[in-house]
Amino acid sequence: MKMDAELLNSPVVGLAEEEEVDMTDWNLPLAFMKKRHTEKIEGSKALAQSWRMKDRMKTVSVALVLCLNVGVDPPDVVKTSPCARLECWIDPLSMSPQKALETIGANLQKQYENWQPRARYKQSLDPTVDEVKKLCTSLRRNAKEERVLFHYNGHGVPRPTVNGEIWVFNKNYTQYIPLSIYDLQTWMGSPSIFVYDCSNAGIIVKSFKQFALQREQELEVAAINPNHPLAQMPLPPSMKNCIQLAACEASELLPMNPDLPADLFTSCLTTPIKIALRWFCMQKSAKLVPGVTLDLIEKIPGRLNDRRTPLGELNWIFTAITDTIAWNVLPRDLFQKLFRQDLLVASLFRNFLLAERIMRSYNCTPVSSPRLPPTYMHAMWQAWDLAVDICLSQLPTIIEEGTAFRHSPFFAEQLTAFQVWLTMGVENRNPPEQLPIVLQVLLSQVHRLRALDLLGRFLDLGPWAVSLALSVGIFPYVLKLLQSSARELRPLLVFIWAKILAVDSSCQADLVKDNGHKYFLSVLADPYMPAEHRTMAVFILAVIVNNYNTGQEACLQGNLIAICLEQLNDPHPLLRQWVAICLGRIWQNFDSARWCGVRDSAHEKLYSLLSDPIPEVRCAAVFALGTFVGNSAERTDHSTTIDHNVAMMLAQLINDGSPIVRKELVVALSHLVVQYESNFCTVALQFMEEEKNYAVPSPANSTETGNVTPGRDSPAIPRLRSVNSYTNLRAATTSRTLNKSLQNLNLNEEGVSFNSVYTQIWRVLLHLAADPFPDVSDLAMKVLNSIAYKATMNARTQRILDSGSLTQSAPASPTSKGTLIHQAGASHRSKRSSSPSSGSPPMPGASSSSLTNEVPKPPVREAPPARPPYTPTLGGQAPHSQQFPRTRKMFDKGPDQAAEDGDETAAHRSFISVNLQTGLCDWSAKYFAQPVMKIPEEHDLESQVRKEREWRFLRNARVRRQSQRITQKGVTRLDDQIFINRNPGVPSVVKFHPFNPCIAVADKDSICFWDWEKGERLDYFYNGNPRYTHITSMEYLNGHDCSLLLTATDDGALRIWKNFADQRNPEMVTAWQGLSDMLPTTRGLARRVSIYLDRSKQGGAGMVVDWEQETGLLMTSGDVRVIRIWDTEREMKVQDIPTGADSCVTSLSCDPQRSLVAAGLGDGSVRVYDRRMGPNECRVMTYREHGAWVVKAHLQKEPEGHIISVSVNGDVRFFDPRMPESINILQTVKGLTALDIHPQANLFACGSMNQFIAVYNSNGDVISNIKYYDGFMGQRIGAISCLAFHPYWPHLAVGSNDYYMSIYSAEKRLR
Repeated sequence: MKMDAELLNSPVVGLAEEEEVDMTDWNLPLAFMKKRHTEKIEGSKALAQSWRMKDRMKTVSVALVLCLNVGVDPPDVVKTSPCARLECWIDPLSMSPQKALETIGANLQKQYENWQPRARYKQSLDPTVDEVKKLCTSLRRNAKEERVLFHYNGHGVPRPTVNGEIWVFNKNYTQYIPLSIYDLQTWMGSPSIFVYDCSNAGIIVKSFKQFALQREQELEVAAINPNHPLAQMPLPPSMKNCIQLAACEASELLPMNPDLPADLFTSCLTTPIKIALRWFCMQKSAKLVPGVTLDLIEKIPGRLNDRRTPLGELNWIFTAITDTIAWNVLPRDLFQKLFRQDLLVASLFRNFLLAERIMRSYNCTPVSSPRLPPTYMHAMWQAWDLAVDICLSQLPTIIEEGTAFRHSPFFAEQLTAFQVWLTMGVENRNPPEQLPIVLQVLLSQVHRLRALDLLGRFLDLGPWAVSLALSVGIFPYVLKLLQSSARELRPLLVFIWAKILAVDSSCQADLVKDNGHKYFLSVLADPYMPAEHRTMAVFILAVIVNNYNTGQEACLQGNLIAICLEQLNDPHPLLRQWVAICLGRIWQNFDSARWCGVRDSAHEKLYSLLSDPIPEVRCAAVFALGTFVGNSAERTDHSTTIDHNVAMMLAQLINDGSPIVRKELVVALSHLVVQYESNFCTVALQFMEEEKNYAVPSPANSTETGNVTPGRDSPAIPRLRSVNSYTNLRAATTSRTLNKSLQNLNLNEEGVSFNSVYTQIWRVLLHLAADPFPDVSDLAMKVLNSIAYKATMNARTQRILDSGSLTQSAPASPTSKGTLIHQAGASHRSKRSSSPSSGSPPMPGASSSSLTNEVPKPPVREAPPARPPYTPTLGGQAPHSQQFPRTRKMFDKGPDQAAEDGDETAAHRSFISVNLQTGLCDWSAKYFAQPVMKIPEEHDLESQVRKEREWRFLRNARVRRQSQRITQKGVTRLDDQIFINRNPGVPSVVKFHPFNPCIAVADKDSICFWDWEKGERLDYFYNGNPRYTHITSMEYLNGHDCSLLLTATDDGALRIWKNFADQRNPEMVTAWQGLSDMLPTTRGLARRVSIYLDRSKQGGAGMVVDWEQETGLLMTSGDVRVIRIWDTEREMKVQDIPTGADSCVTSLSCDPQRSLVAAGLGDGSVRVYDRRMGPNECRVMTYREHGAWVVKAHLQKEPEGHIISVSVNGDVRFFDPRMPESINILQTVKGLTALDIHPQANLFACGSMNQFIAVYNSNGDVISNIKYYDGFMGQRIGAISCLAFHPYWPHLAVGSNDYYMSIYSAEKRLR
């Protein structure tokens, strides 16, 4: 602001005062800022779930090939002395060679059986080539598609060759015979895993890859050339699925340290704990653990698979650590393949990580294919060393004195580390490395509760966390836990499952297969469970029954319907919402559930939710009732009666304040339309015939007022009052009758009884097709179109048969072709341009949906110089919010009918069997996928959102303080013109933004935003109201914070916009029919011009509103006989106050502190209502002192505030609501067209027909008279069409009929 520049920049601006003022903004509620207003109503994009094993595998056969030739060392390795001797922990020299060989073979098999007891093991000891071939081919034959393991120990034969051969023996052991890896590949096939324990083993891995490549190339050649020898052979398997583990690199020898076994690699892979402990004792650091010797290690008590014993616990810790290292180091898909697909492969690879660590310490590098990143330096190995240290240090006392074993603190410490990661809430960082350990801990009862709690907190971070946890392999664990009966686990498991299913709903099948649904049914039925956990349980059940017949049956048997019905009226709104969604899903296309619902009168119990204060709950109830009638099984009279019953209940939501509810309503009714298609086709035809028979008014008298009023004395005939389009059934029949009495509609027309359910539902759909919210009207149009199309197609075939010939004898009439209800969109505009009747250039505004082509179009007004920038060009499609006329063309026969006829069917197939959906359920499910425990951004003191809000509130306090300083000095003149500009349309309503220098100016159907400090236009957009309706009032909602603009039009529609005046495209937040039965009136300019006539007979206030930010209530009235109060929090009507008058309400003003509403009326009366009282006694005062139309009645907001009212005749009267007569009267100008009262400065300004503005102070003295614009050669002001004071600054905005918009302020020195 220009005011007090030095004041603005000082950091401490009267802080004490500011603090006080500041709180007022913080305490004000915000309207229309819920998720349903700010987000698109659709589910989240499904993440591609890669955690499920596409192909779980088993290793079913194992070939153990040992080439030891005990007692004879191969020629190419010179052994040290002493040398490593042990094979499978046996010294081969301690018994006869043959016995040693057999014992070692048997031992190796036992070691493998620890990891995979169910496989078939075949030993091949010192074999020949043929024996190996026979063994491999027979194992592959038996294994079919499963995995085969080939273990090769080559300690008694020469090293592998560079040509890719390993060595075996001849029959009588006189020669070493080479065996090509190429042959081995052929015999073993795929998938296979190879373990090579010999020196230079890396050579084999390289050769294997070269041969695999060679095979692929040969196959490619064979594929091209049919004469190739390979072409006739069956396709050999691909070698891509083969895994190899080799003891060392191509150039390395195995370690010969006599303290180690000779088959160190095999020992690491098959007896990891034993070798790890031995290796630990051989390190220097082991001296820190006194009394631990290699002999003592052999005596560690316990079994490997018993986690409560020392040995078992070490094994468990080892598994957790190696799993964790792998998960943290490997790429995800490789981890899945090696560590989750096959139990034996996973064990071998975990143990391979140990082999890498131990063998590298002896300068040997184990090799694998696929290759792994190095892991031997990973920090988790230190945790392993510590665990071993703690365990071994207890050994001497346990063995000698028999003291009890103290369990390792390893898991508790790792959970703490995980907890620390969770509490350090940084969004973008690497996942916590302890995640796989949390998984292991779920196995232990001691830590289970804590682990589940931490896991839940981790999953709460968002869908990415759920995907990570699933990829680690959490699923089978949490599935198994559902069999536990521990009550304390219930809340945690329910939370975890809700998170999983919100991200991956495909788990429904696994749950039902394992009877998991019973767990959640018992949680839901448990009255002692807190509501939020029951909500999650019912969400889980809603996912289980969603489009999954097995789930629906299982839950129906589990009594889900009865359990849900008991909780329909729970005080927790989210629970009510999900109970309704769950019911809607269980009987969706599942008839036995529907009948179970009928027996429990589910539909009647759901009715109570149709008036729930929470829109989402109403929506869920509509969804449930919609699927209830949408079942396509056999129809009986009983079920039809129920359907009709439900339909009539749903019809009452036609004017619900929330578009999501009305959208769901359209979908619910569409189910009904599909069920009773033939009945609806009949109704549609009936309506079309009628529409043809309506008298077509001549356009001569439909001037700008656009109102063809039939005789007012015959209201019984439902003639269309406005230009006869289908839409205006809404103006004529729909809105008035539907609301007055949906039940006893009786317009004795011929044909289908006019009060049948089908007729009424068709009317409801017509009404919804003209809904002010585009999404709703588009959906309703789809339903109407599909039926209208079918009806006319049926009618046409019928007629062709009747006429006895295939030529069409009927004249072209609207029913002679597939009739469509068009949105006035691109295709029709471009077609109409060729029509003979459009003399004037077709404009987006010119959709006067005529029903037959003979009616000439009414003249189109000249486009104002600058239409909104989004006006679609001819033939171009505009974005939704700017779709020009919202009038619907029900049936329009285009000019070139023949041409259209052919391509029509293709174009309209799309919406015929339309399976409508609103995305509400998926959108609601997003709640469970998003963080629940995180502080919302607006409460986070450091967040951007919060900082912006603080800035806005400081600005507000500054505006209030500085403007108050000026108004307190007293304003003596108000004629300094600070802004003037030509508006794109004639200004009809003007509104200052309370805190920023922006002003909204409405013309008939668009809104322009100006920055009055800079003098520039910020935005201009189309409001979306139908032709012949006008914007008659505007309000800023949440002006103190994130401003929204409310516009009210004289057809009773309210629209709310966001993102205007800030370089973004304006978006409609919501829209609804605020007043449903507006009386048709003479609208438009005529209203302004005829103000000084006796307007009380004509009506024509349009719609007037007043907004209470403190309570979130919106008062609406106008050309109706009630004041309707809407609660924007609940988005529903809360009260209708009868005005008790026969004329329209022209002005509304309310005071939330005293619950008073003051209304000025067209008959000159001013009426005061107390909205705390019943409809019959709420009118507490009526003043009849004005003789004519009240232009404005203003109720001051102080505790003792007066009512100030002004009539067209210029008499200003002051009333005290407690006194029956006025306490003061002032006379101002005659011919008043507009007036406003400054709430702070005690000024009021009058605008006159006679082209001037007079500003008065509260004593009735004229302080300024404005007749001419500044500059501009002093041009005379036009007739004043609207004016408004700024709520704080002494600024007055004036709009006049010459398109100009100007702002006047107090003298400069004051400002």
